Formats: sequence, C-alpha cells, structure tokens
Amino acid sequence: MFRRVFFAAIFAGIAAGIIMSAVQHFRVTPYILAAEAFEHAPHDHGAVQAQSAPAAEPWKPNDGLERIAYTVLANLVISIAFALALLGASLLLDLPITPANGAFWGLCGFLVFSLAPSAGLPPALPGFPEAELWTRQLWWWFTVAMTASGLVIVAKHRAPRYVAVAIVLIGLPHLIGAPNPPTFETSLPAHLASGFVANAIASAAVFWLVLGLALGFINDRAFRRQVLQ
Repeated sequence: MFRRVFFAAIFAGIAAGIIMSAVQHFRVTPYILAAEAFEHAPHDHGAVQAQSAPAAEPWKPNDGLERIAYTVLANLVISIAFALALLGASLLLDLPITPANGAFWGLCGFLVFSLAPSAGLPPALPGFPEAELWTRQLWWWFTVAMTASGLVIVAKHRAPRYVAVAIVLIGLPHLIGAPNPPTFETSLPAHLASGFVANAIASAAVFWLVLGLALGFINDRAFRRQVLQ
C-alpha cells in the first residue's frame, strides 16, 4: 500500500511539476523579470539615497538556463509534496482518488492551498510591500488548516449544522484578516502587479487540476495492477 501510494505521488508530482513549470515560464516569469528590471532600474530617490553604499544582495541563480533549472527542480519537489499530501488525506478520510473524482480533488487542493490564502495574501512581485514573514506564514497556515477542515466536514457530513460550521471555519481567517504591510505604497506599475496575480493564480489552478487528474489515473492503474498480481 505505502509503496503504491509513494510511487503514485512521485509520478503524478513529476507530471504536474513539469506542466506547472512550463506554464510559469510563459505566463508568470515574464512578470517577475519585468518587476526585477524595474526594481533595479535607476530612479530619482534623492541625493541621500544616491550617495548610500549598495547593500549586498543574497545569492540567486543566474538568469537563463540555471534559473530555469532551479525553478523546475523546486516545482518538482513541491509538486511531489502536494501529491503526497492529497494521497495522505484520501487515505485518512477513506475517500480514494480515482479518475472520476481526480479533478474534484485537484479543485479542493486549489481552494485550500492557493485560492483561499490568495484572498488575503495574493502572490507578490519583488519590490511589492509585504508584512513580516512570520506573520504571513502564520496566517497562511491558519487559512490552509481552516479551509481544509471546512471541506472535510462538508465531505463527511451534509447536515445543515455541519455545513454551517464548515462555512464559519472557512471564513474565520478572512474575518480576522491577513497581516498588512507597513505601507501599501509601491513604485511598481499597477498592470505588472495585477497581471502577475492573475497569471500566478491561473497557473496554480492548472497545476492542481493536472495533479488531481494524474493522481486519479496513476493511483487507479497501480491499484488495478496490484489486484491482478
């Protein structure tokens, strides 16, 4: 059982990670590169800032093939981790992922890990103002936990009182509100920020749909092969 689940997650994660990398390369990366170019372009910030010494930048991969390779590698690792999370959830809930419901599982993953957190903390370009990292991480995990709990309740119980509890849990993080940055002022053009958010969320939707479908087909095929043996 464990071996079947593990290899299903590996193969589905690789498939979804490759497709996500391709979508990101053409639909998301151009916005990041444009924001980085805008951020490093010379701007008139006053004589005081012009005379200050440049700060040391952290290491990052070189543009081109090296950057693409690191991005693809990171996407593959994340994709496999998410595949394991979905399969683990299906085992705990005793709700197998099949070709018939794989897209639905992918939709649930998208709601939990992408859409719900993005409602309070949308994807941000380099140079965009953000709250402190630990506050964003705390709110993100809280949102993921509450959204997942609400969906599990609805999946297991259809009575109105349970649905009401699920709605409260899903809405609670947004009632509390995501942490705000010290300022909302930014020099980034509005069309860059909005275009990046839209394409990042859309690429996440494609990723989760592919991951759910791949898990359904691969898991079902592995199960059939195990039964025949």
